[in-house]
Amino acid sequence: MSQDRLDSTIDIDRRSSIEIVRLIQEQDRLVAEAVAAEAEKIALAIDQITDRLANGGRLFYAGAGTSGRIAMLDASELPPTYGIDPGMVRVLMAGGERAYFAAAEGAEDDEDAAIAAVSDAVTSEDALAGIAASGTTPYTVAAVRRANILGALTIGITSVAGSPLAREADIAIVPQTGPEVIMGSTRMKSGTAQKMILNTISTGVMIRLGRVYSNLMIDMPATNEKLRSRAVRMVELAAGVTRPIAVQAMREADGDVRLASVIAKKKVSADDARQLLASRSLREVLA
Repeated sequence: MSQDRLDSTIDIDRRSSIEIVRLIQEQDRLVAEAVAAEAEKIALAIDQITDRLANGGRLFYAGAGTSGRIAMLDASELPPTYGIDPGMVRVLMAGGERAYFAAAEGAEDDEDAAIAAVSDAVTSEDALAGIAASGTTPYTVAAVRRANILGALTIGITSVAGSPLAREADIAIVPQTGPEVIMGSTRMKSGTAQKMILNTISTGVMIRLGRVYSNLMIDMPATNEKLRSRAVRMVELAAGVTRPIAVQAMREADGDVRLASVIAKKKVSADDARQLLASRSLREVLA
């Protein structure tokens, strides 16, 4: 994020709707390039977070305002997508849960609240990612600083190189997104960059934890008709079987895609499939 004014949008209030759209899209195209430039740091974060979670640790996101809401969006999608315990990835939000739905801008200055929240929840086994476009948000910087003291892995996601957040974090991910279309509106390019980075980190971690086979969500809970149909299709693809066989395997597996894939592919009972998966990954079993 930059406090500079974007020259190309100075007269945006006088433009037609299609011109406004094109101006915004022109700037949005720059975000992917800025995030791509941070690929090695993002990959490092994936590896180190995976190590923590594989050994019983958890991942925390800390943020305020837009950054906190983007973090909650990412965290809330992981249990229904990958079947993880909701406590594995949590959000520490300035102002608490009420701030997800209503502005609580003053809460971002509350360093004591951040210190208390981290002290109550985070341990040396965990990882904490602080997210702040400016890199100066007191709540977020204090959360990362306290997590460092506790021995947790810390990641800083900000659009400002050399900012307090970038300096405090073990791994600083700093996409240079530049001035916003509307000056100071960090929900735009900076927010898009944050969403892309969190998507990549959380997806990469889930892959590394073995919750993906090929490109299939093998631990997805099938909790409604749409998801049950999707789960059957995953069994078809993973096991290389017809739909009727996949449907029967899903019944025998009580809706467990991973288990059903083994039942269908290996033509074994649910109990035998569980034994096969007890000490091996799905890829090893299906090989």
